[in-house]
Amino acid sequence: MTSSTARPDPSRSVIASDVDAAAARLDGVIRQTPLQRCDRLSAEFGAEVWLKREDLQPVRSYKIRGAYNLIAQLSAAERAAGVVCASAGNHGQGVAMACAQLGIAGRIYVPTTTPRQKRDRMTQLGGSFVDLVVVGDSYDEASAAAKAAALESGATLVPAFDDPRTIAGQGTIAREIVDQLEALQVSWRIDVRSSGKDESDSTRTDAGTAQSGGAPTATADPKADPVWSAERGNHPTPHESTDQPAPDATPFDTLLVPVGGGGLLAGCLAWLSERYPSVKVVGVEPAGAACMTLALDAGRPRDVQRLDTFVDGAAVRRAGDHTFAIARRHAPRMVTVPEGRICSEMLALYQTEGIIAEPAGALATASLGLYQPTPGERIVAVVSGGNNDVSRYSEIVERSLVYQGRKHYFLVNFPQEPGALRRFLDDVLGPDDDITLFEYVKRSNRDLGPALVGIELGDPSTYSGLLDRMDSSGMNVEVVSPDSPFYRFLV
Repeated sequence: MTSSTARPDPSRSVIASDVDAAAARLDGVIRQTPLQRCDRLSAEFGAEVWLKREDLQPVRSYKIRGAYNLIAQLSAAERAAGVVCASAGNHGQGVAMACAQLGIAGRIYVPTTTPRQKRDRMTQLGGSFVDLVVVGDSYDEASAAAKAAALESGATLVPAFDDPRTIAGQGTIAREIVDQLEALQVSWRIDVRSSGKDESDSTRTDAGTAQSGGAPTATADPKADPVWSAERGNHPTPHESTDQPAPDATPFDTLLVPVGGGGLLAGCLAWLSERYPSVKVVGVEPAGAACMTLALDAGRPRDVQRLDTFVDGAAVRRAGDHTFAIARRHAPRMVTVPEGRICSEMLALYQTEGIIAEPAGALATASLGLYQPTPGERIVAVVSGGNNDVSRYSEIVERSLVYQGRKHYFLVNFPQEPGALRRFLDDVLGPDDDITLFEYVKRSNRDLGPALVGIELGDPSTYSGLLDRMDSSGMNVEVVSPDSPFYRFLV
C-alpha cells in the first residue's frame, strides 16, 4: 500500500486502493465468508437484513484480515526481529495465524479478562512461533506492555486497529460484501432471462429475484440457498484499482459495523466512501465502552472513564488516532447498545439462526431497533466473531433477563414466624412468576429476618403489579437497583 507518511492528512491515511491491495494479499489466505439472509430480523424490522459471517473465518473473527495484511508487508529485517501485539483475544488469534503461516516469531500480550478459550486458540494457531503473555486487567494495560516490549526488543508492533495497514485489511470486508451481492444480482439476471421472465418484475417469486435492483431474498426453492461463499466455487470479479468514485449503483443501503477501537469502521468507510458513497455506514458500540462515540463528540480521542469489559472484543478505552481521523472525516452515524440487549441478541442468534456469536459478534445485529431501518432497506450486519466461552452463558442469560425486565432482585424482611414464606408465595408472587434465588439466615432474638430474593417474571409488564402486592403485604421490601454496587455480586 502507499505509505501513510506520504499522506499528511491522517483522515486519508487509508484510501480505497489500499484496501484493494490488501484484498490481493489476503487472496488464498483467508476464507471468503458467507453472506446469509436473516429471515428473523428481516421480518421483525421490515427490511432486507443480511449477515456477513466473519465468525466463520479460521480464527473465528475478521481480525486475521488486518493482522496478516500488516505482517505480510514487513521487510526481511523486520521479519527477523519478530512481531509483538496486544489483544483482547481475536486480534491475537489473527496475529498467531499470520506468524505461523509466514514463519515469523511473535509475542502476544492479553489482559486477564481475555476468556481462556481465546487464549488456548492463540497458542494452538501460533504453535511454536508464538509466546503468550497475560498481563493487566484491561486491553489498554496489555497494550502498554506490548509497546514497551517492542521498544526493548526491536520487534514490530502490530496494532489491533490503529495502523493504516491493519485498517486496510479490515476494510476488505466491505469490498467482499459488495462483490458477493453484485454476483448474486448477476446470477438473478441470468436466471430471469433464461426463464423468460420480465426483468422489471420486482416480485420475489423464485430464486434470486430482487426488489428494485436490490439483493435477492430467500425462496421456497430448496436449491436456492441465499448464501454466497467462495467455498461454493463462486469467485467475484475484483474491483478496478482506481481512486475514482464508482457510479451510484450499490447493491445494498446500510452497513452495520461493530466498533472497538475503530479499525473495521475506518477501513469500511475508506473503501465505501470512494467506491460506493451512497452506502450508509453505522458504527455500533457497547454502551459501556463507547470510545469512538466519545471521541467524535469531543473532537479528539479521549479515555472512557468507566470501562465495562463484558463485550471483551470491543472493550477499548480510547479510539485510535488513525481510526478517529477517518471516522471524523466521514461522520458515520454511531449507535450504542446496552450490554443486556447484546446478550438477548446472542441468545436469539443461537436459538434461531444457530450462530454462536461472542458479545462483540452480536453487536451489529443488536443495534437493530435502536437503529430503525426504513421499510425494505437493504442492510448488511457484520457478525464479527464467534470466540465465545461457553462458561459465560449463565451470565449472558442473566443479563438478558434483567435487560428485558423479567429478572429482579429484592431484600425482603420476613417475619420470623411459621407461614411467612407461604404468605409471600400466595399473596405476592404472580401465577407465572418464579423464585430463582432465595438466601435467608434465621436470626435469633429478632422479629424479622432478611432474605435476598430473585424473581423471574412470566411477563415483564406485570412488574408494577408485583410491587403493588409487595406494598400491600405489610412486609418491608427493598428493590435492589441495577445501579447498586451490590448488584454486581448478582449479575
